[in-house]
Amino acid sequence: MNIKTNDSNILSISEKILALKSALPPKEIEQLDTHSSQESEQALQNWREELINLFAFSFTNKDTTNKSEVENWGEETINLLIKIDFSLDNAIKVIKYYRIIVGAIIKNEAEKLELSLSDYHDIIFKFTSVIDFAIHWLSVTYTRFYTNRINAAETSVLELSIPVIKIFDAIGILPLIGDIDTNRAQELMDQALSKGANLSLEYLVIDLSGVPIIDTMVADRIFKVIDSLKLLGIKPILTGIRPEIAHTMVQLGIDFGSVMTYSSLQNALVAIKKF
Repeated sequence: MNIKTNDSNILSISEKILALKSALPPKEIEQLDTHSSQESEQALQNWREELINLFAFSFTNKDTTNKSEVENWGEETINLLIKIDFSLDNAIKVIKYYRIIVGAIIKNEAEKLELSLSDYHDIIFKFTSVIDFAIHWLSVTYTRFYTNRINAAETSVLELSIPVIKIFDAIGILPLIGDIDTNRAQELMDQALSKGANLSLEYLVIDLSGVPIIDTMVADRIFKVIDSLKLLGIKPILTGIRPEIAHTMVQLGIDFGSVMTYSSLQNALVAIKKF
C-alpha cells in the first residue's frame, strides 16, 4: 500500500539529510580546501552545514524553488568564498557531491516509507529545482561580484593613469603617458575639468612628453579639454611636444596660436612664475 507524503515522512527524510552535518567530509571534499588556517577550515565547515540545511529543507516549502532563501544563501556564500579565497569551481564540486549523496538518501527513505512514484517524483523535483537554481544563482552572483571588481579596478587605473597634480598654489600638471584611446581620452576630459576646478587651479600644464602618437582623435580631445579649461577660467599650457608630434599636429591642421606651448615642463614652470 502506498503511503502519501506527509509532515512526518518529510521530517524523516530531512533528519536523515541533516545527519550529514555531523559526518566528516570525504577526502575528495577536504582536499579542495588548500588553506591551512583553522579559520578557513571552520568557515568551510560552516558553509557545508548551511548547504546541507538548504538541501534538507528544499522540498518542505510549497514554493518549489525557494528563490528568496537561495538568493540570500548565495550572497552569503559568495562573501565567504571570496573572503577565504575558495574558487567557484570548487564550491560547485562540493554542491554536486552532496547532491548525489542527498539524492541517494531521498531514494532510500522513499523506498522505506513506501512512497508512491508520484510523491517521490514531487520530492525529487523540488530538491533538484532548488539545487539547479542554487548553482545558477551562485554563478550569477560570483560573476557579478568580479565584474564589479574589474570595473572598479579599471576606473581606478584610469584615474591613476591620468593624474592631476597640484605642485604650487594655483598651478597643476597633468602628465600623460602612453597611448590615448577613447576611454582615456574621455577620462582626460573628466579629470582635467573636475580636478582643475576642485583644486582651484589657475594654470594646468598638460605634458605630452610621454605620449608616443598624436592622431586626429587625440588632438581633437586635447583641444576640447583646452577650450573647456578656458571656460572654467583655467589657463591651459602644453609641454613636451616633440618635433615629430608637432609636425603631425600641423599636418592635421591644428592651430597652436591660442595655446601657450613650451618644450619642457621646466620651461613652462619658469615662464608661469614670471606672469
